[in-house]
Amino acid sequence: MKRILITLLLSWAFAAQAENTILSPDDFLTASFPQARPPAQMLWLTGNLREAATEVLGHPPQSLRVRYWRTESRSAWILEAIGKESPITAGFVVENGHLQRAEVLIYRESRGGEIRFRSFLAQFPGLRLQGNKLDRSIDNITSATLSVNAMKRMARLALLLDQHTL
Repeated sequence: MKRILITLLLSWAFAAQAENTILSPDDFLTASFPQARPPAQMLWLTGNLREAATEVLGHPPQSLRVRYWRTESRSAWILEAIGKESPITAGFVVENGHLQRAEVLIYRESRGGEIRFRSFLAQFPGLRLQGNKLDRSIDNITSATLSVNAMKRMARLALLLDQHTL
């Protein structure tokens, strides 16, 4: 009995931290640029842009540069933010200053995975920045507040960064 209990506890602990790839970054980029994927570019987060990114995220960005892909009017961003304890990797497509698409790519939290559902993600297309805030609210999901907040921060960051690549 003791062995079974220990096995169950260990399997639960590993499952709680399991990485759940919903959509690979490569598949996200292929779908975002159906004609031909542009080459990756780097945006350096320095000076005023770093300050603005810090305000959006609520903490300084973890890196000094962000990779993105851009055609004339469309950019794609693969960003990460901490939900409760682990990073959430999401992809965002911005076109003409509006969010066109948001996808959860890799989810690593034990709770709040409902943010990957189409019913939640359907709230993001059409969003734009008003100052440093989104121009409309995003409905929360019970027991997924931190994951929802992470998605909103990343959406704001993608829109902000897109403005600095034009």
